[in-house]
Amino acid sequence: MHLVFISSLVPVTNPTSGYDIANRVIVDAIRLLGHKVSVFGFLQPGQKPAHPGGTRLLGQLEVTNARVGKLQKALWLKDAFVHGEPVSVAKMHAVTASDIRAALAELGPVHGLILNSVQLPGAFKDVFAAYPSVFIAHNVEADSAADNAANAANPATRFLFRRDSRLLAELESGLCAMSGHVFTLAEPDRAALGVAGDDRSTVLPLVTSVTPPHSSSPRTPVYDAGMIGTWSWAANRSGLDWFLEEIAPRLPGDFRIAIAGGIGSDLPGAPDNVAFLGRVPDARAFVQSCRVVPLISRTGTGVQLKTIETFEMGLPSVATASALRGISAQPENCAVADDPEAFARSLIEMVGRSRAGEPLDRDGRAFHALQLDGLKTALAHGLERGF
Repeated sequence: MHLVFISSLVPVTNPTSGYDIANRVIVDAIRLLGHKVSVFGFLQPGQKPAHPGGTRLLGQLEVTNARVGKLQKALWLKDAFVHGEPVSVAKMHAVTASDIRAALAELGPVHGLILNSVQLPGAFKDVFAAYPSVFIAHNVEADSAADNAANAANPATRFLFRRDSRLLAELESGLCAMSGHVFTLAEPDRAALGVAGDDRSTVLPLVTSVTPPHSSSPRTPVYDAGMIGTWSWAANRSGLDWFLEEIAPRLPGDFRIAIAGGIGSDLPGAPDNVAFLGRVPDARAFVQSCRVVPLISRTGTGVQLKTIETFEMGLPSVATASALRGISAQPENCAVADDPEAFARSLIEMVGRSRAGEPLDRDGRAFHALQLDGLKTALAHGLERGF
């Protein structure tokens, strides 16, 4: 089949965010099944399309709030109210419905559309409704917005997140209804979206790449614990704040902790043994420089790509139950704790064993192979039902 992957951001050669990684691997896995896939959407500035020959760009578009100025944010907010849409969806109106129709026509005959997440498909739902389609829900966007509203201290921010939650619920419901099949990245999201039956939805196990990871090799840790992420995103920041407020104070003063990734202008308070590194040149090299990886998700839906990457690399970890959503096989070098004291105690115990010379790393290739096989099987099942 010739399928068109409709996405706010197209898959890129160097994916960094969880969304980018998922996009790239899902498209690559569909191609492994033997289908022709054309990609359709915007390119984030500074990135390169993963498959230029099979990509129809709508232009370049920066969609990350932390990377744009106040004027652009105000324009997005204005468009959201003009169109009656969530802010993330209103950003897609950098093009028109006529532009979308023309771009689709250029791709020639297609068997169906893969509507990837709610942003671009939601902005031009009426255009895409003319084609057979399946829908990929990376998470339950309405629930994530509701969580952000509940955690927002500013009344205006709380109002906007509540508005987004209501509108996202309507869009997600509509996209699920018009699609022949729905893919989610975590089991609970199927029921949350109202598509719990096997005839209506399938869970996609994820990997970070269709290429198997390298076997683990001896490491020389620099930090005792380290985390990397886009901390300006509200759901991630909630987990980071929890770690810094509840976990870090319970750790010994000589416990070296590193936080990598963009935080934004609001730097959180932290004990003296916590180092904020900002963006690092090599995310994998940074994670490998840490004895143990805390997986600290506290809220949200969908799957945590950082969890999957940690397991593929075979690194020891301490995880919250939320960080393990979408994971069917938990590695034996991962401890689970939601209570702050238990989480801190597990970190201290693991780091102590590592400092004493005990090898805690494992071979992540078995986890990757299991996940990739599950991904291809789930995609084949859902595409057959959807088209």
